[in-house]
Amino acid sequence: MSRKYRRTIRAAEISSYLYCKRAWWYTLKGVKTQNEHELVDGRETHHQHGVKVFVSEFLRLVAYILILAALALFTIYLTQRFI
Repeated sequence: MSRKYRRTIRAAEISSYLYCKRAWWYTLKGVKTQNEHELVDGRETHHQHGVKVFVSEFLRLVAYILILAALALFTIYLTQRFI
């Protein structure tokens, strides 16, 4: 009995297939892309966007912490004043 070669299909490959069957097939056959420059530009744009999102989320967290600290200090001030 002969064993057939079964390769593992990864989630990224399924995603690529669902997005564009032709691009998936070219990748499977080892055909190199002709728009490598545009792909590099796209990766760089996505990286820059990711950095901006990370920084904005970090600043939002800092703002929440500062608001909570201000409320705590204001509460302490009011309790000290009326005691």
